[in-house]
Amino acid sequence: MTIRVVVADDQALVRAGFVALLDAQDGIEVVGEADNGEQAVRLTRQLSPDVVLMDIRMPVLDGLGATRLIADDPKLADVRVVVLTTFELDEYVFEAMRAGATGFLVKHTEPADLVRAVRVVAAGEALLSPGATRRLVAEFAAHAKQAPRSPVLDDLTDREREVMCLVAEGLTNAEIGERLFMSPATARTHVSRILLKLNARDRTQLVVMAYEFGLVRPGWQE
Repeated sequence: MTIRVVVADDQALVRAGFVALLDAQDGIEVVGEADNGEQAVRLTRQLSPDVVLMDIRMPVLDGLGATRLIADDPKLADVRVVVLTTFELDEYVFEAMRAGATGFLVKHTEPADLVRAVRVVAAGEALLSPGATRRLVAEFAAHAKQAPRSPVLDDLTDREREVMCLVAEGLTNAEIGERLFMSPATARTHVSRILLKLNARDRTQLVVMAYEFGLVRPGWQE
């Protein structure tokens, strides 16, 4: 099955490089290109791609606004947005992840890592690169006022809260299973139930929620 991708970046040379790289891969096809966020949303609604590579800073409508519109559209629930940024610690990327982006990549990422990211996201997994997503979330959550414990968490069982904490650490289902002495399938079931209860799109949003709801503490002072 071919992975269908839309690439949105206002820099023509950068966009052309991503398109050429992805189109050269087996099982990946770039079906649309956009040079601003408004066009990216329009193409996404028209084409329903599997993955959108979304530059975070674009004219007309930036990547944050475009990501929010895509994530809020029930008809695009299966579309995964990966935001592109020049700097790893970028507040706009953090906000995009809060809005529903599956993950992020820095623009100078290695070509093989970009291709792998598209395949990982298209397979329905969150793009939690080693430590990068958690560093980003912790960095900006740490500068915010400590959030009160959300009553939303009351819907979770003790075990589900444990699992959510481990998701926030970036652990896979297999690693969660090993840590909690359960099978990967059982861990996957717990994660699925948490996603459903919290109305979260994917594991990346669970990481953000874990910090925002006060389940995981990024170093707030007592």
